[in-house]
Amino acid sequence: MDLRSYIRDVPDFPKPGIVFKDITPLLRSHEALDYISHALAEPYKDSGITAVAAIESRGFIFGSGVARVLGAGFVPIRKPGKLPWKTRRGEYTLEYGSGVLEIHDDALTAGDRVLLIDDLLATGGTAACAAMLARECGATVVAAGFVIELAFLDGRSKLDGTPVYALIEY
Repeated sequence: MDLRSYIRDVPDFPKPGIVFKDITPLLRSHEALDYISHALAEPYKDSGITAVAAIESRGFIFGSGVARVLGAGFVPIRKPGKLPWKTRRGEYTLEYGSGVLEIHDDALTAGDRVLLIDDLLATGGTAACAAMLARECGATVVAAGFVIELAFLDGRSKLDGTPVYALIEY
């Protein structure tokens, strides 16, 4: 499936100089959503994944579908103040600012094999923070999957050797 035909560029969003990859046209296609869930899960079907950890907010859209395909649990990694239980917290930088992510302290354990999912890999700060939080919980991060990778930003280098799989590369 040609997923690129569903992605539109929005120049100067969220600030001048950034070309935002808008996935909202993709989200309107149930065929594209189904394809993405299966395509992101396929390389990991025999990897013993027990949990899919997805990053707020667009990662949730894809992560829950991947978890369903893999028969794994779903773990949300969220922005501060959104989780009701005790949390672990991590800070990160990205191409247009900085941020904080949180995970429930008991969301993952030492026996978990985790696949991280998000919509986009850019500079890698967000994904690296999510991987760190999963590891702090004791889990093994098997890989990270993305719908889009902006390879020219070299975000995978921040993932400390975690295998990265992306469906579209720019």
